[in-house]
Amino acid sequence: MRLTIVQTDLHWENPTANRAMLAEKLAPLAGQTDLIVLPEMFTTGFSMNSAALAEDMAGPTMHWLREQATRLGAAVVGSFICRENDRYYNRLVFIRPNGQANCYDKRHLFGLAGEHETYTPGSERLVTEWLGWRICPLICYDLRFPVWSRQDKTEPYDLLLYVANWPARRGHHWRSLLPARAIENQCYVGAVNIVGADGNGHEYQGDSGIWDHTGLALGQISGAAGMYTGILDLEAMRRYRRQLPFLEDADVFQISTLRASVRSTT
Repeated sequence: MRLTIVQTDLHWENPTANRAMLAEKLAPLAGQTDLIVLPEMFTTGFSMNSAALAEDMAGPTMHWLREQATRLGAAVVGSFICRENDRYYNRLVFIRPNGQANCYDKRHLFGLAGEHETYTPGSERLVTEWLGWRICPLICYDLRFPVWSRQDKTEPYDLLLYVANWPARRGHHWRSLLPARAIENQCYVGAVNIVGADGNGHEYQGDSGIWDHTGLALGQISGAAGMYTGILDLEAMRRYRRQLPFLEDADVFQISTLRASVRSTT
């Protein structure tokens, strides 16, 4: 599978400008990739101004995502500020060229920024399928909590995705934890961060990348906007798991009231 990560700066709290900017960046990818990953809150930046910026699932960002997936012939992943039943969510959408979408609401809300005071946490992990791959997409702060991303023998995955606005001051943590997740779960990891400064003055240096099932980097982007497309080999990963069946000896974790599941919307 061809996986493309899109590292960019964002126009602070300006969904129209961000959708236009990203449409221009993505246009050359038509027919050239299978899965495109955008940053966390790619229409606004990491904003707590949910009342002014939230959209519902029939809003312009969902329309834009469907349009891009169809035009590019690829699945597209990213999160935006969503309003549902009078609550706000940092919601990731995984959308296919035929318009079918799966959703994941960020489980671990970033208390240092007051995210937990503005948004409602998700309660279900998502594992979805695309082109024969089982994919688990997560959001930013989730990276710090390995049990949430741990392989589940009843619903294993092949590719772990992270979309983020991860500040430069803690970049060492980002760069260290991503290959660790690949090693401990014997899976590919793709992660997308932003660059530049946001409206709160926080600096971002990117360090987006793709790591293979051994924790080795296939490609990385640092310091500036850019895109990278990596080729992922499903059979190579399966052979590696058979040769080194570490996952069979893993501890079993149970998280109260939470379960892995697939949520779908059309």
